[in-house]
Amino acid sequence: MESKAHRILLVDDEPDVLEFIGYNLKKSGYEVYTTQNGRDAIEKAKEVNPHLILLDVMMPQMDGIETCEEIRKYPQLNNTIIAFLTARGEDYSQIAGFEAGGDDYITKPIKPKVLNSRIKALLKRYREKSEEQVPQENAIIETSDLTIDKEKYLVRKGEKELILPKKEFELLLLLISKPDKVFTREEIFTRVWGENVVVGDRTIDVHIRKLREKIGGEHIKTVKGVGYKYVD
Repeated sequence: MESKAHRILLVDDEPDVLEFIGYNLKKSGYEVYTTQNGRDAIEKAKEVNPHLILLDVMMPQMDGIETCEEIRKYPQLNNTIIAFLTARGEDYSQIAGFEAGGDDYITKPIKPKVLNSRIKALLKRYREKSEEQVPQENAIIETSDLTIDKEKYLVRKGEKELILPKKEFELLLLLISKPDKVFTREEIFTRVWGENVVVGDRTIDVHIRKLREKIGGEHIKTVKGVGYKYVD
C-alpha cells in the first residue's frame, strides 16, 4: 500500500484530537508521529523528516505559525508539506500562515474520509515538489545582483544573505525563471500555492510587497490588471 511509506507528524495540544486523528491516520496505513507542542514538533520533524505535518495553530508557548517558521529554517525540511489545523470560528489569518511557509489549512472538526482525501492531495503535492527539485545543472541562478541557490533555498544580494520564507522564495523563483515575462495572478496562484488551495486576494500583493522590500522594488514590476514580472 503506497501510503505506508508516508510519514505524518501530527501536532496538537489536545490529547483527544491526537488520539482521534492519529488513530484514523494509522488505520489508513500512514506512519504517524505525535507531539503536543511546537518545540517538541521541531525536534521530532528534524528526527523523522516527515512528508507531511498537520500543525495546530493555537498552542501554548509556541503557536503553529511560530513553529512553522522555525521548521522552514531547516533545508532538509523544505519539501515537507505543512497544513495548519484550525478550529471553526478561530481568528486565523491565512496570509500569516502562508507567509510562515505553510502550504494549506484544514478546519477541524473534520470527518475521517474528508481528512484522508485532503491528505492524499497534499502528499501528491509533496511528490510533485520532490520531482521538480531533482538536482539540475542550473541549480544556481545568477542575475545582475542576485544569486539564488534552488537546492539550498538561499538568496544572496551582493554579500548579504537574504532570509526568505518558503512562499516568497518560490514566488521569486517563478518570476525570475523568465525575466520580463508577465505572470498573471492566476498563474502565480496555481504555480506557487496550488490549484486546490483557496487564499485571499491580498495574499500575492503581500508577498510581492515583502519581496520588493528585500530585493529592491526596481526588480518586480506591476502590470496593472494582469500580474507581475521580474526585471533584471
